[in-house]
Amino acid sequence: MTNQRKLVAEILDLCRAKGLRIATAESCTGGLLSAALTEVAGSSDVFECGYVTYSNAAKMRDLNVESKTLSSFGAVSEQTALAMAIGAADRSGARIAVAITGVAGPGGTAEKPEGWVCFAIVSPATEPKAQTIPFGPIGREQVRAASVEFALALMLQAAKTV
Repeated sequence: MTNQRKLVAEILDLCRAKGLRIATAESCTGGLLSAALTEVAGSSDVFECGYVTYSNAAKMRDLNVESKTLSSFGAVSEQTALAMAIGAADRSGARIAVAITGVAGPGGTAEKPEGWVCFAIVSPATEPKAQTIPFGPIGREQVRAASVEFALALMLQAAKTV
């Protein structure tokens, strides 16, 4: 079993034991986090749903991200990630929701270069919080994989503290 599958199994076991449902809101990872969570048999006991909101229109329509947030801070921002996580929790009824939005690459800007990824987590144990991880120009596939790993770590920490 890979380290990622072990991590997912631990998240699922903790959430199952605590009666927690989880949801995801993804942009730059395009559903990879949801896929990782559902790779383990029995995940339906815990995994409520995943939202892949690649466009700004989808973020607004599916997760209630305000257009003002997107125009003021951009799609790749802690503010947008936080709005995505809150929207996923509200829409799904899940107790834990994680969001990912970033620049997987290639490309980017001086302010938001390749590998710039914003995460947010909503959990009943803490206030919703967001943070940015600058993975750097490690390549699109590696940025997406690293983002999934980081999001899983956030979920595990959230599940442990509930």
